[in-house]
Amino acid sequence: MKKLPPKLDLGQLRLNSLFTRVSKVNRADFARPYKINSSFRRFCDRLPNILAAGDLKTAAALFADARLDGQSTMLAMGGHPIKVGLGPLIVDLLAKGLFDCVSANGSVMVHDLEIALAGATSEDADQSLKDGAFGVTGETGAMINRAARVASETGQGLGQTLGRLINELKPPGVKDSVLAAAARLGVPFTIHVAMGTDVYHIHPDRDFSQLGRATQTDFETFCQWVAILEDGVFLNLGSAVIMPEVFLKAITLVRNLGFPLRNLTTINMDFLHQYRSRVNVVERPTKEGGQGFYFIGHHEIMFPLLMGLIIEDLAYPDDFI
Repeated sequence: MKKLPPKLDLGQLRLNSLFTRVSKVNRADFARPYKINSSFRRFCDRLPNILAAGDLKTAAALFADARLDGQSTMLAMGGHPIKVGLGPLIVDLLAKGLFDCVSANGSVMVHDLEIALAGATSEDADQSLKDGAFGVTGETGAMINRAARVASETGQGLGQTLGRLINELKPPGVKDSVLAAAARLGVPFTIHVAMGTDVYHIHPDRDFSQLGRATQTDFETFCQWVAILEDGVFLNLGSAVIMPEVFLKAITLVRNLGFPLRNLTTINMDFLHQYRSRVNVVERPTKEGGQGFYFIGHHEIMFPLLMGLIIEDLAYPDDFI
C-alpha cells in the first residue's frame, strides 16, 4: 500500500492570472438582446458565438461558401421532415438552387405523395394497428408500386419516376410535393428502399424485384453525386439509420474508385444523438479533412433556422457571422 504524502500545503500552490489565462468563453461572443421590429438577419447576428449557436452560424457560412465556390451540396432525409410540414420550404430551397441532389429513405415517398394527393398524411398507427388497418391505404401503395414498375422497366430512378407521375396527375397538393418539384426542376431525387420497412411493401401490387431495380438505379446516381462532393456539403435531416448507412457505403465505394473526397462539411440534424448518424455522417467522413456538425432539436424549428442563415449568408457573404 502506498504511503500518504505529508499534509498538502496550499500556500505553495502556483497561481496564474485570470487576465493571461486561456479561457473558452469570452464576453465578445455573448448574445445581444433582441430589438423590436428587428430583421431575421439581425436576430441571428445577436445569437451567441458559443457552442451550438456558434456552430450553427459556422455551418451556415461553410455551406454558403461552398455554394458560392460552385461546390456540390446534398440533402438526405427521413420521412419526419415531410410530416412536420417542411415540404414547401424544401421545394423553395430547390427552386433557389441550394441543393444539387436530394436523397431519402422509402417513407418519404409515402408522406410526400399523400400530401400531394389528399393534403394529409401520417396515420394513427396506435389506433389502426388494432384491426390491421394500418398501412393498407390503396391509393398510396398503388401509385408508389406503379412508379417502381415504370422505373424498373425504363431504367430510371424511383424518385425521378414518382415525381414525374405526380406532376402528370396534377393533384391538388402538387405544389407542396418535394418529389414533384425535384422532377420539374431537374434535381435528382434518389430513393433508398429497405425492403419490408414501408407500408407500400404490404400492398397487393408490390414487387420487390421492381423496387430493388429502381432503388439500385437511385443508389448508383447517389454515388455519382458523392463522387464529386469534395469541398462540398452533405446534410442529413432526420434519417437515423438508412441514409447514414447509404452515405458511408457510397463514400467507401467512390474512394475505392479513386475519388479522394476530402474537406467535406457534414451536418446532421435530429431530435437526439444517434450512433449511426454521428459516426457515419459527422465523424468518419471528415477524418480526411473538413468539419462535421450535429444539431439537436425539432426539425420544424432547427432546419428553417439553418436554411435562413444560409440564405442570408448567400445574400451578404462578406459580413455575416
